Amino acid sequence: MATADPRIGIKTGYHHGDLRAQLLEAVRHLIEIKGNSDFSISEASRLAGVSSGAPYKHFKDKPAIMKAVCFEAMNRKSSRMQSAIKDIPRGSIARIEALGRAYIDFAREEPGVFRLVYGMTEDHKDDEELMKAGRDTLAIVVNAVADYLGITPNHPEAARRAYLLWCFVHGHSFLIIDDKASVHQIPVDENQMLAAVARGVLDQPVE
Repeated sequence: MATADPRIGIKTGYHHGDLRAQLLEAVRHLIEIKGNSDFSISEASRLAGVSSGAPYKHFKDKPAIMKAVCFEAMNRKSSRMQSAIKDIPRGSIARIEALGRAYIDFAREEPGVFRLVYGMTEDHKDDEELMKAGRDTLAIVVNAVADYLGITPNHPEAARRAYLLWCFVHGHSFLIIDDKASVHQIPVDENQMLAAVARGVLDQPVE
């Protein structure tokens, strides 16, 4: 019988089919606790309640495990963004703002994993699986921007303005998780800021 471990919020012990998910959850917690990937597979195995050899039934090595954690995190972020806009009318500025909030909230709640995602994708530019996950996430923003501007998603302005919005929320996310805004005592109303940036980027005529 699996038992709940209150320290990490996952279960110790596993059924055979749960091994992979259990290990990835343990690794995710270690990344958040340590702030980096400086831990061993044995340490992750102990936290997951599996033998030190069990991970190798699913993964070749630690880099393969880290890639899987990164890939699942990218999918979680994408799903969160999709969920944030599912009840908001297409073509509205509120849809753009909701995407920004979802992105920032993901970084705030999983700062270690957020850093891992962008470190991993930088180091794995030839990995089509990770690159596709990134493109799919950006496409959510491109489509929302295109709807707001009344253009098709393949119009150059849709991608250009989506990129500008991404630059803002991505940079702001890192300032939050690095605690830079509070260090400089900058008062920030995040909702007002998202609205102002969205309007500033999008309310320009399409050439």
